[in-house]
Amino acid sequence: MQTTGRRIKNQTLINWKWCSQNPKKFAGYSDSCWGLTASYSMNGYAAHAPGETNDLGVIAPTAALSSFPYTPEQSLNALKHFYYTLGSKIWGEYGFYDGFSEQNNWFPQRYLAIDQGPVVIMIENYRTGLLWNLFMSAGEIKNGLKLLGFTVE
Repeated sequence: MQTTGRRIKNQTLINWKWCSQNPKKFAGYSDSCWGLTASYSMNGYAAHAPGETNDLGVIAPTAALSSFPYTPEQSLNALKHFYYTLGSKIWGEYGFYDGFSEQNNWFPQRYLAIDQGPVVIMIENYRTGLLWNLFMSAGEIKNGLKLLGFTVE
């Protein structure tokens, strides 16, 4: 049976590959401009995902950047592209904006806290494992996982 980390990595690679291959031919999609997940869109909040139905041409930086522990090379390339190439179009005082679409020339200056938090946490988990290790060391977490029948690797 695959570990959870392996499944997450595979799902992330599907996301990266979809945007890299860009089958819907959206402007801006590439191997360094990727990240589909729920975020703001031109028509309100929407669930963006690889596939014909749920890919609306909106990239959410949080998808690529919160994947650092699973796809460090692809995530770092996205970070560099987002910051150095797209710059102030998608970056503001509090970090990257929630979503954007080069296809629709749509660069709203909007943040969504639930999408900001995972970026910082997962980059730190990639760097040092600090937050993951603190969480997993809590007695309540250990007991809860045991009661649910989970084993920790």
